[in-house]
Amino acid sequence: MTQKSFWHVASSPAVRGRALRIAAIVGTVLIAINHGDNMIMGTMTWSNWLKCGLTYLVPFCVSSYSSAKAMQDQAQAA
Repeated sequence: MTQKSFWHVASSPAVRGRALRIAAIVGTVLIAINHGDNMIMGTMTWSNWLKCGLTYLVPFCVSSYSSAKAMQDQAQAA
């Protein structure tokens, strides 16, 4: 498949929805692990909040890529 078709699959509502759900769960767990103490103590800085936002981006990208690639592989096998 071409790169264009990969991006078409990766931007589909099914892949985006799945990636958003995974990112919400995994990102929240990672934020609790990495920044929970600062949140509880009230010592969060601007850079900590920025890192929290970026923490959701990583599982979203990983989930989007793996879902789109799996869908592509399944379509090629059929």
